[in-house]
Amino acid sequence: MKLEKFRELGLSEKSLKEIEKKGFEEPTEIQQKVIPFLLETDADLIGQAQTGTGKTAAFGLPIIEKISEHTGTVQALILTPTRELAIQVSEELNSLKGKKRLQILPVYGGQSITDQTRRLKNGVDIVVGTPGRIMDHLRRKSLILDKISFAVLDEADEMLNMGFIDDVETIFKETNPDKRTLLFSATMPDHILHIARKYMHGYKLITTKKDKLTVEQTDQIYFEVSQSDRFESLCRIIDIEEDFYGLIFCRTKVLVDELTSMFLDRGYDAEGIHGDFSQSQRERTLEKFKKKRVNILIATDVAARGIDITNLTHVINYSLPQDPESYIHRIGRTGRAGKKGVAITFISPSEYRKLLAIIKVTKTNIRKEKLPAVADIINAKTSRLISEILAVIQEGSHREYITTAKKILNDNDPLDILAALLKHSFQGEFDRSNYNEINEVSVDKKGTTRLFVSMGTKDGLSQKKLVRFIQDKSRVRDGVISDVTVKDSFSFLTAPFKEAEIIVKAFKGQMRQNRPLVHKADKGGRDKKHGRPGSSRRQKQ
Repeated sequence: MKLEKFRELGLSEKSLKEIEKKGFEEPTEIQQKVIPFLLETDADLIGQAQTGTGKTAAFGLPIIEKISEHTGTVQALILTPTRELAIQVSEELNSLKGKKRLQILPVYGGQSITDQTRRLKNGVDIVVGTPGRIMDHLRRKSLILDKISFAVLDEADEMLNMGFIDDVETIFKETNPDKRTLLFSATMPDHILHIARKYMHGYKLITTKKDKLTVEQTDQIYFEVSQSDRFESLCRIIDIEEDFYGLIFCRTKVLVDELTSMFLDRGYDAEGIHGDFSQSQRERTLEKFKKKRVNILIATDVAARGIDITNLTHVINYSLPQDPESYIHRIGRTGRAGKKGVAITFISPSEYRKLLAIIKVTKTNIRKEKLPAVADIINAKTSRLISEILAVIQEGSHREYITTAKKILNDNDPLDILAALLKHSFQGEFDRSNYNEINEVSVDKKGTTRLFVSMGTKDGLSQKKLVRFIQDKSRVRDGVISDVTVKDSFSFLTAPFKEAEIIVKAFKGQMRQNRPLVHKADKGGRDKKHGRPGSSRRQKQ
């Protein structure tokens, strides 16, 4: 039986039923090692595993089985470095809980804190949140953690990189000292091990094999396009190919549904798949794709697990993956069985730094290309049509239409007849007006600089106010400041090299607490003088 390996881990039949609905057939390595340990013991755990290896189900299934139904108090806290991950983990847990009456709430910045407070007051069993917003609720006394049974620190090394470890330690001090602590991290820097020694008791370290981050049989390309032109660009890439058969990755299930509808509206044979699909829906969709009744499949990373199709021509990252491991997992689905595959990634200018990080970690070459021009697409379609018609003539399979052809030719110009037939058969297939204009965008290849600002929320700053403050003083143009992080007493922002120099010069001589008000952070995203941790990514708390 396909769920037998999950059953061997000690999971209940209720959990197995939900696993089957999600379409999982075999546990991942981290699930095989973590699930039995959490079900059979009461010890703390450190799990070292890459993103995209099924960590959420590894800790989520045992927690769901062990905690009680709606008790009115928070029983489990899961800390994540980003709001995107908080939403993702929350959705995954909701899909795994089945009919068990558990309230699961994601809390993060950018969402109404009043609404979150009301939900917490009504009773929540599992809270999934970012450190900043969890701290906000602790200060407001709207979140009480002194009775939790589980505390999970997900992607702990990312917490460290983004400057949240001090917040994590503050949060842990507010939790039940008798809780079980589960820490997951792709790497194990000293600071993470320090937290483990300080807050965990007799923990077990579980590690998994790290995938080799190489893809040899795949031609890797990226295109710079604005978000608004991304779908139009995708259509051009599909149309210029003779036999496109590809998997398109989106970050969210909402985007999967939107993209599928847009394809269908344009007449493409496309299907979407994501975590809300039942097992029967999933199987039907995959069967159609495998038999090439549709040549385009749009999926989220979660839904694409277990899809094993060896003859894909393309894998397309419509949404940039969150890390290098996810990138490799995605594009590794093409270029198999000795065939050359193509992996295409769309990026907007603000995503170029993320792409550079992927290139650096994977040690691979992802080259930039220009999108096909409309004229090139029409020429490619025309050439394919001519080749197909000549092949039919050569095969002799057109003979049964000779009599009809003679009737049409009677007193009519052959060129007019052929042109009319093409128009009748292909409608607007060769109409240039079917393609919209795409505006060229370009990223700043000269790189960026991370800046430290000796002011924060205590000074009345928000992300928007900080950007306005910097622009008013330095006169840099709109849109150049990105990756803004505002903490209690300090902030970080990123700007291209040229604009960063202008900003630093504009604030020259202005001091705050015996240090420059604005100056360059070091390569690790820290205040050079005082070693304050910063964020190398955009994070709204």
